[in-house]
Amino acid sequence: MFRRACTLRRVTVAPLMLSVSGLRGIVGASMTPQTARRFARAVATDLRVRQHPGRTVVIGRDGRGSGGELAQGAIAELQECGLDTMDLGIVATPTVSWMVRAQRAAAGLVITASHNPIEWNGLKVIDSTGAAPGAEAAGRISNWFNHENRDLTLGVPAGQSLNGPDADALHAAAVAAQIDCAAVRRLMPRVILDSINGGGARSGRLLLEKLGATVAQVNGEHTGSFAHTPEPLEANLTALAESARNTRGLTAGFAQDPDADRLAVLDEHGRYIGEECTLALCAMRLLQRRGGGALATNLSTSRRIDDIARRFPGSCVSRSAVGEANVVEAMRAGSAILGGEGNGGVIWPEICWVRDSLSAMALILELLATEGRPLSAIVADLPSYAMVKRKISWAQLGGEEQIQPALTRVAAAFPGARVDRTDGLRVDLPEGWIHLRASNTEPIFRIIAEAATPAAANELCDRCERVIGLAS
Repeated sequence: MFRRACTLRRVTVAPLMLSVSGLRGIVGASMTPQTARRFARAVATDLRVRQHPGRTVVIGRDGRGSGGELAQGAIAELQECGLDTMDLGIVATPTVSWMVRAQRAAAGLVITASHNPIEWNGLKVIDSTGAAPGAEAAGRISNWFNHENRDLTLGVPAGQSLNGPDADALHAAAVAAQIDCAAVRRLMPRVILDSINGGGARSGRLLLEKLGATVAQVNGEHTGSFAHTPEPLEANLTALAESARNTRGLTAGFAQDPDADRLAVLDEHGRYIGEECTLALCAMRLLQRRGGGALATNLSTSRRIDDIARRFPGSCVSRSAVGEANVVEAMRAGSAILGGEGNGGVIWPEICWVRDSLSAMALILELLATEGRPLSAIVADLPSYAMVKRKISWAQLGGEEQIQPALTRVAAAFPGARVDRTDGLRVDLPEGWIHLRASNTEPIFRIIAEAATPAAANELCDRCERVIGLAS
């Protein structure tokens, strides 16, 4: 899997992460309008070298206050390189993906740092199919970013700004068209939606209203900041959970991340059921519809989806490296009807080839309408696992160069276990699994373990840390 981290400035506090997931850095330090222009030129250069026939690049951003200036820089550079731009403003990443396909554009460019804190921002590419570029394409763009060749884009006529349609409304309508809206409307769902002041605020509300839901939206304004820490984890959604508990007749609570490609879910009691359940619930509904089918996910996702697939004869689950581009590659190879990641990201090819919180909300509401049971009852019937996720800074590890030696020591500590080295190291054991890998988006090392109980999962993580030399 392609991954690289580099710094434009020699300061460890301002990393610039360049990977298959795009570019992310600290605003005003490693991430500046000049950085955005340089990355946009790399995208334009790659399109020109490959002689892509399209001229239009669709632009969107996730609501961070720094996004407007970065977008302006990227747009100016793209137009200087001869490309037309269609600026959608503050929209969800999947909305950009949907528009790239609908407009038959050459590419999309999203100004976002996804779940990273507000001091971060970044740029993410969408290719002409509406998917994140795979490792090879990401590698090419990164090479152009690191080794600029301005001659390749000189002497071309300047591009222009194009007016676009109402992308939020079109995306919401496209999702609703794939759903049994009549069944969902009979459910008369009451939903609370936390949009974290991000790109999915308007499209998310429009979709839920199209499905007949009564929507109480919080953090739906574009303030330039976030009302709470943006990653949709339980610790960051305490206010949403309290509001949900105080909402009479609640059907579900939904929490998007800033660019609305991830979704966390709360049940009718305001209980956080976790990001890992998002993909499982959507997979259950689509397998019910199809009577079975192929699914794809990454190595860090719960075994729960495998258990669900076994309920439908002929179904299967393929695993890929972490990163939606890698999941999409596995989906296409296996003709999967649904894919995604355990971080709350659901990829439904009928809509787009990136993670999409709108698709996830719609499928979950359709599942509730079909089952005729509350969400808590459906979740109670899912296989139960405990997952523990730990982050270790590269400094704690002794530097990025210590990652591979650490993985080698851990693999040796579990003789006889099934080992997968597709992305870092995954060790499968009868009692659970552990996945260790370097992040694509932050200068950290991740240890993820799943087992029957929190104690068992924590013991797997502790064992790895002892082997690595981080714990006594």
